[in-house]
Amino acid sequence: MLFSVLRPLPTFVAQTRFVKAIIPVAGAGTKLRPITYTQPKALIPIAGKTILGVIVDQLLDAGVAEFVFVIGYLGDKIQHYVEKTYPDMKHTFVTQNDRRGTAHAIWLTGEAVGTDEVIIVLGDTVCDYNVKEVLSSSISQIGVRKVDDPRSFGVAELNDRDMVTRMVEKPLIPKSNMAMVGIYYIKESEAMYDALDRHLRSPADENGEYHFTNALQQMLERGIALHAFRVNNWFDCGKKETLLTTNAILLKQMDEAHPDKVLPPYDTTVIIPPVNIAEGCTIRHSIIGPNVTIGEFTKVESSIIKDSIIGSYAELQQVVLNSSIIGNDAYVRGLSQSLNIGDNTEIDLA
Repeated sequence: MLFSVLRPLPTFVAQTRFVKAIIPVAGAGTKLRPITYTQPKALIPIAGKTILGVIVDQLLDAGVAEFVFVIGYLGDKIQHYVEKTYPDMKHTFVTQNDRRGTAHAIWLTGEAVGTDEVIIVLGDTVCDYNVKEVLSSSISQIGVRKVDDPRSFGVAELNDRDMVTRMVEKPLIPKSNMAMVGIYYIKESEAMYDALDRHLRSPADENGEYHFTNALQQMLERGIALHAFRVNNWFDCGKKETLLTTNAILLKQMDEAHPDKVLPPYDTTVIIPPVNIAEGCTIRHSIIGPNVTIGEFTKVESSIIKDSIIGSYAELQQVVLNSSIIGNDAYVRGLSQSLNIGDNTEIDLA
């Protein structure tokens, strides 16, 4: 099942601690355009939720009670979503007006966090790991996953006890294939913010960004112990292909968790599980599935859709869609095989 660790962490003494979650969601999501011109990447629907909803629910289920969201691009939509979906959840919004990297985003949360321990989860990443087990550790933790080509990631070098010995951001010649997945449990928050302060006083990279990896390396050099835990699955939802893969896996696991779930009947329509169809949809003379998520109040007629994500209030007529993402309020008519369409779009392929 999703959200279980690949192998157990070292045995630590479990304690009740107050932990705040930091979720940076200020990015523009350029790899998912045109959808992200009008909708934050974190609010793209997957398996009946949103990317952000999957992350927040995962942390809430583990007992995390307070959240700090770093917002920027289309931040008002993030704020509206959080306040509407989680009205009773304690939360703070911090605005990152200048996108200067993950280190800068996390540094901005210093006042909101204070001296509390933190779990940091990047807002476009869905991972398979046991949050409660990570939070029970007496040592700060960094999520890692073995990759074929680590040159595009922050990389952690480990000893035989999975203790981190060195971290490098996007190394040209990697000495490890363990990529950091964007999940960090930091017990020494004061040391973390001190390292961020020092890092932000140094020159930025060629893109004008400051990477959290470099601040973590400074903590390591000052004697802070960091342990690496392996995640079972890691889905970077910043790209179309991995977003659709994540949607398919979550849909399958939803079906396995609720085998007796019954969808309402749709007029002369064949449903091939797993699918998730939101409330208020009208679907006629169509074949839907497998691996399809459809947002609320969407209309589909005389269409075949598989392995796709369809937004809310969209209208599709006489289309064949495979491996496609259709935004909210989009209108598509005609025949197609693979599309990536943003919100408020009208397309006639007839």
